[in-house]
Order: sequence, then C-alpha cells, then structure tokens
Amino acid sequence: MISAAPASSSGTAARRPGRPRSTAAQQAILKGAYRLMATQGLSATTYERVAAATGVSKVTIYKWWPRREALLVDAFLDEARSFLPLPLQGDPVSIVRAHAAAYVAALNGAFGRVQLAVIAECIGTTGTATTFGERYLGERRAAGVAILRRAQKEGLIRAADPPADLYDMIYGTLFYQSSFGLKRLTAGAARRLVDRVLRPLD
Repeated sequence: MISAAPASSSGTAARRPGRPRSTAAQQAILKGAYRLMATQGLSATTYERVAAATGVSKVTIYKWWPRREALLVDAFLDEARSFLPLPLQGDPVSIVRAHAAAYVAALNGAFGRVQLAVIAECIGTTGTATTFGERYLGERRAAGVAILRRAQKEGLIRAADPPADLYDMIYGTLFYQSSFGLKRLTAGAARRLVDRVLRPLD
C-alpha cells in the first residue's frame, strides 16, 4: 500500500499544485542523484550537490522532494527501472530467471552498495525502512507478483503458494544472502533458486 505522499507513476514524489514538472529536469535530478550516490556516497548526495551536478535549482529540487530520503529512494527506483526492468510480456518463468540473475549481478556491484545505503538512510532518518518499502519495494514487488500469478494461471509452474510468498522466497533469499555476506551469489545460483521455488514444468 502506498503512503499518503506516494510516488507517482514515474517514481517521484506526488506532484504539488503549481507549474507542471519538467520531465527533462526531473530525469536530470534522478540520474544526477544516483550518480552521486554510486560514486561519492550518500553523505555527498545533498540538495546542494545534486543542484550543482544537474543545473536544477536547489529550491526546485526541495519543492519536488521535501524529504531527502524520498529523493534517494526515487533516484534508486529510477535506476532500477532502467537497469533491472521487469517486462510483463513473454514467458514468465524466463523473465523471473533472467531478472533474478541480473539482480544478483547488480547486488555484487555499486547498485547493491547503494541499495543498502539508501535503506540505512531511511532507517536512520525515520526509524524504519517504510519509505523504501513504499516508494521502491512496493512497485517492484507488485510487478514481480503479477508475473508469478500469470505463471500459475497459465500452468507453467508447480508451486501453489501465493505469488507474493513465492516472490519473497526468491528475492528475500537473494537480498538476505547478499546483504549479510553469507556467500557471493552468482547468476547460475539465482536461476537455480528460481527453479527450486517455482518448480517450472519445462
């Protein structure tokens, strides 16, 4: 469920009355914020630094994202959409296999480090990871659950658990193992996990 100040369909904060946002400026802010997070860390990703990197005024950035953690999460979500797409068309099992493998590769790099840092920022600022869950995880999880639900309806997998539970078994396991350094994950291991959980018919 999305919060009272939800992300829009583009992953950014709810639009306030007034002049409409410039799509180009919005994308510049999100891309600029993510680049700062990935290369210089969250402490360097301030309103001032994002403004300097993008040419968009600090006042405009603050108007669109009054909470810094919301900007960080939205920038992370924007990167995930382009870097880790979840297509709704095509064979659902193949989609999940490929996405889980790509997610593992991302977790092993800068994307994984940024993800942990953003979650830590949310917890440090608000005391919970709710902002991350509502603005990032909610959208990604809903898309993944829809794909798994279709796999069940089309009789492509043997797993009968609720699609949301299947999603959590796959991605919760990958996140847990990566975040706590239990083992260095590989694309092959991710695909095998998907098959163990879903038990596809192919």
